[in-house]
Amino acid sequence: MSSQIIGTNFRPRDEKVNGQELESWLTFNLDPQIDLRIYEGEVDGKYIVLFEFAPATHRPIRFRGIEYIRVGTYKKKLQECPEKERELWRILGQVTFEKGIAMNNVSPDQILSLLNCPAYFDLMKLPHPENRSSLLEKLVSEKLIFLSDSGNYDISNLGAVLFAKNLEDFDGLARKTLRIIFYRGDSRIETIKEYEIKKGYALGFEEATAYINDQLPQNEHIGSAFRLEVRMYPKIAIRELLANALIHQDFTLIGTGPMVEIFANRIEISNPGLPLIDPLRFIDETPRSRNEILARLMRSMNLCEERGTGVDKVIFQIELFQLPAPDFRKKTQSTLAVLFGPKILKEMDSEEKTRAAYQHACLQYVVGKKMTNESLRKRLGIPQSNYPVASRIIRDAIKENLVKPQGDEVGAGKSAVYLPFWA
Repeated sequence: MSSQIIGTNFRPRDEKVNGQELESWLTFNLDPQIDLRIYEGEVDGKYIVLFEFAPATHRPIRFRGIEYIRVGTYKKKLQECPEKERELWRILGQVTFEKGIAMNNVSPDQILSLLNCPAYFDLMKLPHPENRSSLLEKLVSEKLIFLSDSGNYDISNLGAVLFAKNLEDFDGLARKTLRIIFYRGDSRIETIKEYEIKKGYALGFEEATAYINDQLPQNEHIGSAFRLEVRMYPKIAIRELLANALIHQDFTLIGTGPMVEIFANRIEISNPGLPLIDPLRFIDETPRSRNEILARLMRSMNLCEERGTGVDKVIFQIELFQLPAPDFRKKTQSTLAVLFGPKILKEMDSEEKTRAAYQHACLQYVVGKKMTNESLRKRLGIPQSNYPVASRIIRDAIKENLVKPQGDEVGAGKSAVYLPFWA
């Protein structure tokens, strides 16, 4: 770093570290990559530079892989101060994104301009207040806004992310808009079109799901008396996975937001932040959310399923549509759910087949049933005469430690029953 950093000629926006702009270098070396702003100005004739970092929320912030803490006038590694580390984790455990402030010192008129307040009462199926005072009191009680010391109000992150007329009005949430991108073919080489939902999630959720479904290809199903156009992907699956992406994202990660990418052969739905539980356990375990207040309100507005039933419904619908098993992946700093288009069994690789067997075993188990050769054949559209094909898939799933035979039963015979590995 240039020696000017401590001199009077220091200009942060001009400084470079190893050829990289200072602001970009600092952000890159932070984990999570929180929001950073640099302010410059003069006070009493002296040039002042102020670095403003967003506060830590769910965990301490690391710089180049190390957590630091100030003890008196000394900077120390956090791990060298176990008592302070425990206290810090206790404090962070009480801090939630939803209670953070999206905009300070806002007048009642500005609240009505920035937030779609009537939509809250419509979605919650509540009568509209008779006057503005009652409306504001209700928004305060739901922590959508807070009373400020100035006599005005502060808009919470919860209020903004759900009911903002335009998320870009809020600096800290501008990159959290939902992006929907359509590609030509199976790669990202050529983009057909991109659509961005700039409204708060409660306002834009139905618009987003309708837009995605309306753009998806249809298959023609010919019944006994009429032709029926059926979407390639089940609407419920898209709705639930989109809701999960919005609710479970890590809002502390800057420069990234929830995204839906639609290819010729699949749909990828991603959100910032690693999952809090193993993706293999999405089907059976009660989900843990970083944003419990947000999740509660979304459920109250019937925008997502009750706790723990969303992914079950996704798998059920995928099996009903006879589609390949979805893939839930943990990426470097994000969570990805992939829905695949129609594919016959012989086009599937071994991983896709064993994943289908595992998810089928999970779904059977959570509804009080067991996977059998017959049930897996029905799931994958395998004729009864080809039961050895299903047996081979089950054996492969056992080798991968995804499923296990019940009790002392071994092999993969027609009469055996199987459980997911965790049962």
